Amino acid sequence: MTEQPQEQSHSIELTDPRALRAYAHPTRMTLVGLLRANGPFTATRAAELTGESVASCSYHLRMLAKYGLVEQAPGGKGREKPWRATARFTAWPDHSEDAAVAQAADALTAAATELHFQRVLKAMGRRQALPAEWREAEQFDDTLLHLTPGELTELGQRVQELLRPYEEREADPARRPEGSLPVAVLRIAFVDREMGGQGDGAGE
Repeated sequence: MTEQPQEQSHSIELTDPRALRAYAHPTRMTLVGLLRANGPFTATRAAELTGESVASCSYHLRMLAKYGLVEQAPGGKGREKPWRATARFTAWPDHSEDAAVAQAADALTAAATELHFQRVLKAMGRRQALPAEWREAEQFDDTLLHLTPGELTELGQRVQELLRPYEEREADPARRPEGSLPVAVLRIAFVDREMGGQGDGAGE
């Protein structure tokens, strides 16, 4: 009997504080990202990609599998079983009345943000090796806006709509145009009280 590949779901949502805390580890977040972009692969390949030991990668992959973020893929020999991500995206609560969930979710958001900016700094260190057209196309800027919560939500939805046609290329390499490269687009919008001045509408 031939096992058919399971179709990857669009998103997995973490709501269990234990799962949120388990995922808030830079190696685990990195492994999930690599599996989504380059998987399936084995713990040995994971070690090559991350610089971690095979034993460490095996442990982290098992922890990720415990909470449904990765699973074993068909193929492989003996103990060299490949792993794959179960979803293209990971979501977790922005707000929760459960204090344990809220605390774990905020800790995960902080860990993910730190990991993202570490990747930005690494990219900055390597960007001189890029062709001029890529250096000119990259974007490192910020904009201060005065928005209501509803406007900020609407803005996020409109940006997501702009990105959606390009997201389909991740799952289907045939849709990637010649000359394309993987580009990380960070979307971070937060209330900046230091820049807000008087009358920021925060209810204080």
